[in-house]
Amino acid sequence: MNEVLEVRHLFKSYPGFALRDVSFRLESGRIMGFIGRNGAGKTTTLKSLLNLVHPDGGEIRYFGLDPSENERTILQRVGFAGGAVDYYRRKKISDIVAVTKRFYDNWDEEEYQKYLAYFSIDPGKTPAQLSEGMRVKLNLTLALSHRARLLILDEPTSGLDPVSREELTDTFWYLRKKGISILFSTQIVSDLEKCADDITYIKNGEIVASEPLADFIAFHRQLGMPDKLEDIMIQYEKEGLAYAAAKEKEADAAQAPDKSSE
Repeated sequence: MNEVLEVRHLFKSYPGFALRDVSFRLESGRIMGFIGRNGAGKTTTLKSLLNLVHPDGGEIRYFGLDPSENERTILQRVGFAGGAVDYYRRKKISDIVAVTKRFYDNWDEEEYQKYLAYFSIDPGKTPAQLSEGMRVKLNLTLALSHRARLLILDEPTSGLDPVSREELTDTFWYLRKKGISILFSTQIVSDLEKCADDITYIKNGEIVASEPLADFIAFHRQLGMPDKLEDIMIQYEKEGLAYAAAKEKEADAAQAPDKSSE
């Protein structure tokens, strides 16, 4: 499959915290959930991807391109949403869009109108007049209207009620069918079981796993761990990585041939 994002050996140090050898890849037309508890390194990683933080080492590639040499091309194809739109809360949406679309060579007015209708957004309203969920959808509309092929979303379901979260995960499935790739961080890991193809799990600045969600759950089920992503994550955080390592060693020993009977 064609990779839309590849992160290789990313490092970033702060006093008391560091990203260490963060690597993962996202393929075209897939949804990846980025999980980890508060302070694990999710936001630092996303800011590094968006060049808001300068890593100390490592490589980032979008669509096989180096951002340092192809920044404008990449920005035309990537959309970012950090939750709900919170800027220009008293400006009409139509006025916000009139300014926003000037920055994109490939702004598609037809697509914009289509997503306004799909999300039931009234361009005559202001962001302040929209619910939290609708403001998230407005942010998605702005990203999708310049034909973004990759969406990077930071806690898009945070603060939403269960119905709005369900609507948003349904939207992710709709976008996936259109071949759009999505990387989104979240604390609400139960949402991932509804929509994610893959997960990348970060703990204390290090990647625990980055693989298809179904494989991650199946592997831990074989080790006698819970079969819910949230429960697995709790075990990791409470018991530490040694818990899973011990379970894996136990499973390997059980499957090893008994040489004493030979």
